[in-house]
Amino acid sequence: MSTFKSLHILSYRIWFAGALVSNIGTWMQRTAQDWLVFAHLTDHDAGAMGITMALQLGPQLFLAPVAGLIADRFNRKRLLVLTQSSMALLSAGLGILVISGAGQLWHVYAFALLLGLVSAVDAPVRQTFVSELVRDDYLPNAVALNSASFNVARMIGPAVAGVLTVAVGPGWVFLINTLTFVALLVSLWRISASSLRIMPRAGAGKGRIREGLRYVRFRPDIVVVLVAVFIVGTLGLNFVLFIAAMVGTEFGLDASAFGLMNSIMAIGSVAGALLSAGRKKPRLRIIFGAAGAFGLTSGLAALAPSYFWFGVALVPVGLFAITMMTSANGYVQTTTDPVMRGRVMALYMAIFMGGTPIGAPLVGWVANVAGPRWSMAVAAASGLIASAVGVLWIVRAKELRITFNRRARGLRQFHLVSGRITRNGAAPGRGPDDAVEGGGGGPTS
Repeated sequence: MSTFKSLHILSYRIWFAGALVSNIGTWMQRTAQDWLVFAHLTDHDAGAMGITMALQLGPQLFLAPVAGLIADRFNRKRLLVLTQSSMALLSAGLGILVISGAGQLWHVYAFALLLGLVSAVDAPVRQTFVSELVRDDYLPNAVALNSASFNVARMIGPAVAGVLTVAVGPGWVFLINTLTFVALLVSLWRISASSLRIMPRAGAGKGRIREGLRYVRFRPDIVVVLVAVFIVGTLGLNFVLFIAAMVGTEFGLDASAFGLMNSIMAIGSVAGALLSAGRKKPRLRIIFGAAGAFGLTSGLAALAPSYFWFGVALVPVGLFAITMMTSANGYVQTTTDPVMRGRVMALYMAIFMGGTPIGAPLVGWVANVAGPRWSMAVAAASGLIASAVGVLWIVRAKELRITFNRRARGLRQFHLVSGRITRNGAAPGRGPDDAVEGGGGGPTS
């Protein structure tokens, strides 16, 4: 099946299996850590959760240029061994502190910051390592399957963590996560160097970071995707905060209900990732259309009258959120020159995750002051704004206009045509999903 074609490649299959186990552990730790802050170390303080998320994700914003250059210059497999081992040690350290009873809120803040520093280097390396496992025409599928793996783990991890947090406490969940890192390290050990594609590396010397930024500057299609990702990533994708506030404050339920709700949302996320894997290539219309649908469904979730209907509403929220992000990730990777891919993806991850230091505390403040439902309304607005930005850019870039045909009937009287001729010779009148000039030597979309 075309949806799973990358799994036919042995090296990618080994990577996929190890990453799935590691992702389950990561989601277990995230759930346990957030509930530890929300219900154990504070009195249901969504703002403290926002600070924790900001510390963990903030370093990606500041270290992105350096991390991207590292991913483009050095052996990615060896870098992953280093970063994954470091994160395993940090997880073990926090677990021991919590189990011993010595854990305090500032300890969680400190470990979140350290984990964020390591993750800032790990993220672009993991994203671009996939291009060494599969050939270019398989890359969109491999990226989408990575997203599916992440979200299958999101179904399993929070539910297991919710039960374990209630039964044995969050500290033991952190130690279990330490063991899951071993799975990915074993996978890396089993992937032979001879099976990896040899990719061009960035040369030594000054100006390499500026070179990556200059490349993006002259790719307006990538710039508008990054703008949309920043808007939704900053204000719309604080799911843990939204769900914890709705479950704990609005509905008055415990950690097991919190974990279950994360898993329910992941059902939609997995569906979105698999649908993306089945598409031949990511398109701009999918990115911006999914952003708008995410905004609408988030608004419905904000209005949910009960825990049950909130869970029902979260399924399409997860579906459209992951459809947007997987399509955006695939579009950026597949239209970027290989030698620039690490730096561009580092910038992508910085914009995607680095907005959290701004958005998470803000959304947490909204949840505390105005209530959890208004924090979901912020997410809804972010999706609608991102969609509008993308659609307006396409209209302007393609010089689109609506024409009227009196001889046709119904909606067929109206046609969307382009007044622009693309550089590969396309005639005016093509739809908005056809070629839009990317600039900077990148492929059109």
